Amino acid sequence: MAGYGVKLVRKVSSTRAFAKVAPHVIPAFDRTVHRLTRGKVLPSARMLPGVILTARGARSGLPRRTPLACMPEDGGTWILIGSNFGRPGHPLWTTNLLKHPEAEISWRGRDIAVRARLLEGAEREAAWAAVLAFWPPYATYQSRVDREIRLFRLHRIEEG
Repeated sequence: MAGYGVKLVRKVSSTRAFAKVAPHVIPAFDRTVHRLTRGKVLPSARMLPGVILTARGARSGLPRRTPLACMPEDGGTWILIGSNFGRPGHPLWTTNLLKHPEAEISWRGRDIAVRARLLEGAEREAAWAAVLAFWPPYATYQSRVDREIRLFRLHRIEEG
């Protein structure tokens, strides 16, 4: 997206209306298109890089597939941001990762085994600063909630 398009998307994604509607529309649309294209297309990734996270449910233990925006890092790691679009309560996928940190992501059509780690303290502060530089609307999301938005760093699980 070029200049004005990015500014417009950032502005729209910071609105309360977007926070109300997006959680019901974007994930379902992403899951459907991702499945139909066999992992090659993730529509929301046109705005931000995205993954499909497959993590075991905290209570059920069943696989849960969740399309998520992410911040790729140099060195082959990813930051997942539990913003819940600035709505109250942590998103369920964050609870799943806390209970079952070994998961899988679909990244650019490839399935990658990962281990998630909740970021805390100075490491979280540094990652949060990078996240805000990457996508400033996360600051608006944080300002709407009393909870600290959870950040997870995903590391590849080496095969073999």
